[in-house]
Amino acid sequence: MAELRYDNRVAVVTGAGRGLGRAYALMLAARGAKVVVNDTGGTLTGDDPNVAAAQEVAAEITAAGGEAVACAESVSTAAGGQAVIGSALDHFGRIDILIHNAGTVRRGSLKEMSYEDFDAVLDVHLRGAFHVVRPAFPVMCDAGYGRIVLTSSIGGLYGNHGVANYAAAKAGLVGLSNVVALEGAAEGVLCNVIVPSAVTRMADGLDISAYPPMGTELVAPVVGFLAHESCPINGEMLIAIAGRVARAVVAETPGVQRLSWTVEDVAEQLYAIRDLSAPLVFPVVPNGHADHIRYSFESAAWAIRESAHHV
Repeated sequence: MAELRYDNRVAVVTGAGRGLGRAYALMLAARGAKVVVNDTGGTLTGDDPNVAAAQEVAAEITAAGGEAVACAESVSTAAGGQAVIGSALDHFGRIDILIHNAGTVRRGSLKEMSYEDFDAVLDVHLRGAFHVVRPAFPVMCDAGYGRIVLTSSIGGLYGNHGVANYAAAKAGLVGLSNVVALEGAAEGVLCNVIVPSAVTRMADGLDISAYPPMGTELVAPVVGFLAHESCPINGEMLIAIAGRVARAVVAETPGVQRLSWTVEDVAEQLYAIRDLSAPLVFPVVPNGHADHIRYSFESAAWAIRESAHHV
C-alpha cells in the first residue's frame, strides 16, 4: 500500500505538547500536514500554564522541514476553543483535521471529590471537545470535508475507581461524537472516537513494572488512520492498547417482549433479559437511534399479533 499522507491538509491537535498529542502532531506533520500544536503546558491537574510545551513541539516540526504553529489557548472555555480553531484559519486558511486529545486528571473518591474538581475535568475533556468542535464543524461542512477524532477512555467505557469526573467526561465524549458523525455524514465530515492507552505522564504514580510495551507509537497510527481522507468509518470507537487495536460497540440483548410486566416478571425473566448469546448492534450511522426504536416496535407488533392469534 502507498504511504498515507496528509499533504495540503491542516490539522489541529489539542493537548499536543506532550504524550499522545505530541505523537499525533509529529506523525501528521511528518506525512505532510500543517499542524496547530495546541497545549496550555500546564500540570496534570491543569495548573501552571506554560506556552513552552506547544512551542517546543512546533519548533521540532519546523526543524524537520514541516509547518506548524503553537497555540497555548485553553479549550476549557468557549473563547479558548474558538481561538484554537481561529489559529488554524488565520495561519493556514482552513481546517481539515481536528483531534481533541487535551485532558487533565484530578483524582478523588466519589465520597470526597469536590464540585470544583468535577467541573474542572469536564471543562477540558468534554466541554473542551465541544468548544473546538463547535467552531470547526461548520467550517468543515462548508468545505465538504473534515475528519474529527475525539478521545474517550476505558475509564469512560468501563469506569474506574477515584475518577468519577474523568469517567463521566470520557463517556460523554462518545455521545458527542455520535451526533457529530450523524450530522456531518452528508457533508463529508466524519467523526470517530479513539480509546487509547499509553504510558505517558498520566501514568505517574502507577506501578507499570509489569506492563507490556505501551508507547505512544502504538496508538498514533490508529489516530492517523481515523484522520486520513481514506478512512471509511464514521461514528465508531477504536481501541488501541499495548499493540492491540479493536473496535468497541454498544450492544443489546434481544431481550424479552411481553404485553404487560410486573416487578416479579422482571425478576423471573432476568436471565433471558440479560442473555448476550446473540447480541444486537445498531451502528450509529446511518441511524442507530431509529434502528433501535424500529426493532423494539417490530418486536411489540409481533407480540400483539401472536396474542391476537391465541385469543
